[in-house]
Order: sequence, then C-alpha cells, then structure tokens
Amino acid sequence: MKVTQISKGRFHHFHLARQMEKHDLLGKVYTGYPKFKLKDEYGIPKSKIISFPWIHTPYMKRGLVGLNNFAKLNRYWEWIDRQLLDKYVAKRINRPTILVALSSNGFISGLKTKEIGGYYICDRGSSHIVFQNEILKEEYDKWGFTFKGIDERIIEKELKEYKLADKITVPSNFAVRTFLSQGIEKEKIVKIPYGANLKRFNQISRPLNDEFNLLWVGGVNIRKGFIYALDAFNEIEHPKKTFNVIGHVSVEVKEIIKSRKLKNVIFHGTVLNKELPLYYSKSHAFVLSAFDEGFGMVMGEALACGCPVVSTENSGAENLYTHGVEGFILPIRDSRNITEKLQYLIDNPDVRNEMSLNALKCVKKLGGWDMYGENYANLIKSFN
Repeated sequence: MKVTQISKGRFHHFHLARQMEKHDLLGKVYTGYPKFKLKDEYGIPKSKIISFPWIHTPYMKRGLVGLNNFAKLNRYWEWIDRQLLDKYVAKRINRPTILVALSSNGFISGLKTKEIGGYYICDRGSSHIVFQNEILKEEYDKWGFTFKGIDERIIEKELKEYKLADKITVPSNFAVRTFLSQGIEKEKIVKIPYGANLKRFNQISRPLNDEFNLLWVGGVNIRKGFIYALDAFNEIEHPKKTFNVIGHVSVEVKEIIKSRKLKNVIFHGTVLNKELPLYYSKSHAFVLSAFDEGFGMVMGEALACGCPVVSTENSGAENLYTHGVEGFILPIRDSRNITEKLQYLIDNPDVRNEMSLNALKCVKKLGGWDMYGENYANLIKSFN
C-alpha cells in the first residue's frame, strides 16, 4: 500500500513526502497550501501534490484584511480549515492506503481508510493535546493573561484520532512522555525525530571573538518561553553582547517586555529562510527556552551552522544533541540556569569553540532528513 498524507500547512510533512517518494512509498500528499507556494518543493512529483487552498490560504492571509483580532471568527475558521480538508480527502480515498495525517486533520479520513482495509497513523508534532492545553493555561496565568484554551472541538477530535489510530508518531522523548502521562499505551507510540536541512544550513561564517551574539529564531511568544531567554540575556555580563531576535512578536510578549530592559536586543521580525545560515553562523549561542515544543527544528539548523544550543527538556533537545557536548539542556522556566550557561560560554571561549565543532559533527551523523525518512519508511513497511 502507498502512503496518503494530510497536512493543512507545510510543517515537516513535505520533508516526509520527499522521503516517502524516495522510498517509493508516496501515493498523494494533500495540503491546504496553494500550489504556487509549493514551487520550491523539490523531489515530489507535481501530480502527487493535491492542493485544497480554499480555506487555509485565506486564513493565512487574514491579517492583510484586518481579521486577526476577531477571535471567535478565527477560532471557527481554524476548525473549519481542519474539517473541510479532512472531508475532502476522505471522499477521495477509494482504495486501501496507509494514511499519515497531521493531528486534528485526519479523523474522518482515518475512519474511511480503516473501513476499506487500510491503516491510519496520527502524526503529532508536539505534546499530547490535553497536556499542551494545561501547560499553556498555567503559563498564561503566570504572566497575567487569559488563555481561552485550545478549541474544545479540536481537542475532542484529536482524542478520537489517538484512539482510532493504529500508531501515533511523535518526534521526541518529551512528546512520548506527555502521551504516556495521559494514558496512551506505549505500544501505540512511535518516536521518529526530525532531521535538519543540511543542503541549506551549514556554517558560512564565524562569530567575532570580541563580541557575544545570542540568537533566537521562531515565534516570539509565551509558548516558546521567550521571556526566560530575554531575562537570562539581561543578566549575562559582556561589554559587547547582542541578542538578535528573529520571528513574529506576539501581543502578550509586547506587553510583558514593556517592563524589561531591551538594551542590545534587536528585533528583526521575520527573515528570509535563505538569510538564516549567516545569522546562525555569526552567533555564539542559540537559545530556545520553550516549555512545550515537540521538536524544535531550529535547533538542528543552529547546530548545522556550528552554533551551540541552550534549550530545555521540553523542546526535543535530548533527541538531537547531548547536554554538555554541543550545548546545554535545562529545566523549563529557569532563566537563572540559562544565564549561568551563557555566562559559562562567555567566560570559556575554548569550550564554546569545542561545542561548535561538536555541533557540526553531531548534525552530520543525523544524515539530514534521510534518517527520519528511513525510520518512517520502516514503520510504513511494517504494515505491508
């Protein structure tokens, strides 16, 4: 049986589709992305990419027409986005297949697939949705914000997917632990860590010796734990320190940082992907202080550019690098610990340089996305 994939966005699913095609396992990949946005997706026959852009594409562009602040509308839109793509695919599954659907995108298709003798894999890129909902509420409460919670319809749908699925794939030990804590049987969970794009990300420069440049790439929001990184940066001591922050800044973070020091903190906004290798290469350290991140692919990008990583136990870091070798893996919500490790790198440049070399060796061993593809192909073949 061939693989049918569903993913409303890109995420890691086009890397997966490339790998499935490489292993002669890909049937179709369905997405909410418009085809003109997928022109750079090499290695996948155009005939195998089926776009259903009518809901997801306008949702992505809603900010351009001032719809970002309509919470009820966006909540409903997000739900319909998942449902209609799921229904669209279900109607087109007419022979046994191995369905690999991004979580909350595949219950209807999963039912259809199993009814006609196929298999259903629920692919979850982060923690168990109930765990995620609870830890987000805790964090929002801590900072004095109201978290409305993940849409109950989405939670209900995902829980049904977890139950229906033959297997649930997750990218890290952290994600596995959250599923086990919610009572999902161990035998159903398959851990398959993501890879890094070694063709695009590699060391193209070196950081200057008389500076200390810290880098952040990704959403600048509460979920990613940005404030812990900012507080840590403010406490480190170096005459020429800079914190380069790349990514969209959320409304909540904008409010919180009004009371924080922002000296030597540069907010770059979004940056073209092709420009990121230079930022990584010129940075002395990369920080990801997330408390709920299934597998932060930005960590692999940083390592591929020789940049040591300081991250948390809830980021998937332990499936990518080793504490004390290519960087540090710390408890969540601990800015003081982040400060100590960053200061250690500042005070011990030889250690930082050694970690940089270790980072390059570490990522090469991962084999880009090929190891991810081999592991996923082995899972697929176990059904055939």
